[in-house]
Amino acid sequence: MVDPDERRALGGYDPDAGRNTHEAGAPKLIPVPSLLRSLLSEHLDPGYAAAAEQRSAGAQPRSRLATASWQVLAALAIATVLAFAVAQAQATAPGVRESQQVLSGSVRSAEEAAGSAATRRDALAEELDTERRSRLEGDERGRQLLGNLDGANFSAAATAVTGPGLTVTLTDPGASKDLSDVSKERVEGSRQVILDRDLQLVVNSLWASGAEAISVGGVRIGPNVTIRQAGGGILVDNQPIASPYAILAVGPPHTMADAFDRSPGLHRLRLLEASYGVVVTVSAADDVTLPVGSVRDVNFAKEIGDK
Repeated sequence: MVDPDERRALGGYDPDAGRNTHEAGAPKLIPVPSLLRSLLSEHLDPGYAAAAEQRSAGAQPRSRLATASWQVLAALAIATVLAFAVAQAQATAPGVRESQQVLSGSVRSAEEAAGSAATRRDALAEELDTERRSRLEGDERGRQLLGNLDGANFSAAATAVTGPGLTVTLTDPGASKDLSDVSKERVEGSRQVILDRDLQLVVNSLWASGAEAISVGGVRIGPNVTIRQAGGGILVDNQPIASPYAILAVGPPHTMADAFDRSPGLHRLRLLEASYGVVVTVSAADDVTLPVGSVRDVNFAKEIGDK
């Protein structure tokens, strides 16, 4: 017979059950504990059983005073650490504010200097263009050179453009009323829905639709001009732009509108409109003005395609 304690240790399984003692050479069954029988038979957690055995053996449980003392000491340690952290933060706060003010002042000074330099550059470029035209317009050869130069400047986005075209405006939906709702997040942890790749696709679709010149957020698109994501913002030619994003395209408005309606750029915008609540407006205009773009020196060029 199996001792009851041993049977309980086996989860209530009888090791002699099913063993055939009448046949020689019969297979021997290996007793396997049963989890279900253990759950049904063992109603007391082993920890409680161990505590009960210690109490019956005469071991004294920890007094409430000792437990309370340890809790008070832990609370004092936490309060000390918090007080030290607050004192350190208060001590360093003036220096942090001063550093922020210095950095802000440096940024404002740099922006003012850059603005002044850009204004001076534009004035000198206008003087140069006026002087060039006054010298070259006097003969046929000079007028031909001016025509070629104007075409090159237009291709390089170095001249302002005015004419009929399309206006595409994209507006982020903004924060939801339910601040815990993350179903409208296109990028995890960000409320921004319109991304740089969306603007890139729209610009490329407008080029393919027949646009002659394009600007995004007031920045002219030309050679070496990029549209890039920078954290939660978008940079066009390293200049930050914000929602609503205005994309202007000069060209035949009706022809462009028909082609743009079938383009992948507008298809992407319609998906964002339906899925995330982005506001998309496309309208034709008779008078669209695009600014002058940044002109950079080309140090290397390679001809591609068939000659």
